[in-house]
Amino acid sequence: MSRAAIRYAKAALQHASETKTENVLFGDMQSVQATIEGSEELRNMLTSPVIKAEDKKQVLLKIFSNQTDVTKNLVSVLIANQRIALLGDVAKSYVKLYNEEQGIQVAKVTTAVALSSELEAKVLAKVKEMTGSDKVTVENIIDESIIGGFILRVGDLQYNASIANKLNRLKREFTLN
Repeated sequence: MSRAAIRYAKAALQHASETKTENVLFGDMQSVQATIEGSEELRNMLTSPVIKAEDKKQVLLKIFSNQTDVTKNLVSVLIANQRIALLGDVAKSYVKLYNEEQGIQVAKVTTAVALSSELEAKVLAKVKEMTGSDKVTVENIIDESIIGGFILRVGDLQYNASIANKLNRLKREFTLN
């Protein structure tokens, strides 16, 4: 995450706090982040030096037409400052800063396949038990290389129950003997 993206996110959070719209902007930033992460074409368009800034702005305002004026103004500011390629990082930084400000912990669960809602509820309950906090959200990261099982990370704590980790441990044991 670049320092510039964090600065824009802090400025957006400060503006949203002053206008009492930080919750609404949080929803917008989650949507912006998910949209950009989910579209390689959009990421390529944002970083392309060939596409004019005004064209990028029109495309983004059309894609995010349901978002608040604060989000649309953020797009305009990033375009004007020639920093529109940072939009995804700004959104990600805003979500992180908002969660920190609200005391919400994010549990990152890496699995080989997507978590079912039932399993996600179990993970959420376990994380609440581990941290003693009711303010916890679950972020599912899919990584097929772990083969099976899961890796749970909450703040500085990490619990690795992946099949790949177990296989690596076995491999180390056999090479030591």
